[in-house]
Parts: sequence; C-alpha cells; structure tokens
Amino acid sequence: MMLTYDEFEDLGGEGKFVVADQVIEPAVLAQQLAQVVEAVRAGTGAPVVWGADGEPEAVVMSTTQYRDLRGDDHPPAGVVDDPTVRRYATEPLPGSRPLDLDEWAARMGPETQELLEELRREDREES
Repeated sequence: MMLTYDEFEDLGGEGKFVVADQVIEPAVLAQQLAQVVEAVRAGTGAPVVWGADGEPEAVVMSTTQYRDLRGDDHPPAGVVDDPTVRRYATEPLPGSRPLDLDEWAARMGPETQELLEELRREDREES
C-alpha cells in the first residue's frame, strides 16, 4: 500500500506508528522494496517514509497498517488480507441491469451526447 505523506500526516500517522527519522531516497527504496514488502506482510515492518532530498513524499505500508491508520474495520478471520490475492463477489446486485450508453450519455448532458455521436460517426466512417 502506498499513500502520500500528506495523507499519512492528515490521518495522524506519526502518532499512530513508529517511523524512522530518516527519509529513504527512491532509489534506495527500490533496492529494498522486496524486503520492505516482506516485512510489512509478515506484520513486523513499520511504515517506510520515502522522498527525494530528505523531503517526505510518500509512505509504504501494509493494508492492515492502512486500515489501522484510517480506523477501518479489518476483514473477518480467515480472509486473506492482501488485495492482490483476495477474491471479490462479482455477481450482479438484484437491481442491476445492463449499461445503456445512450441513457448514460443523456444523463451526462448534451456535450457527452454530442461526443458519443461524433465517436459513432467516426466508427462508421472507418468501417
């Protein structure tokens, strides 16, 4: 998980986590990224602040740490806490229906309707 340092500060990150005093340069973080990710996934790593010339720009942290930072709920026990591995329900909701492009364009306004017609015209010309 990566977020801007401003977001980290706004959410009180410095008060919720122990972070190193040193800001890691991007090139150094790139070399250490595999170890950083391994440590945060194992729950032993702290958020890593990185940026250029000692100025904090962003923070690398685990999804669990990010939930703690935001005060969000954690997934139930047994659910893999990794968005790249987790599976999500993809079934349509009861009130779902197919997207109607013309209806959507009408809701977006006349400019969108004109753009849609222009794209359709170009598509017909290419065919």
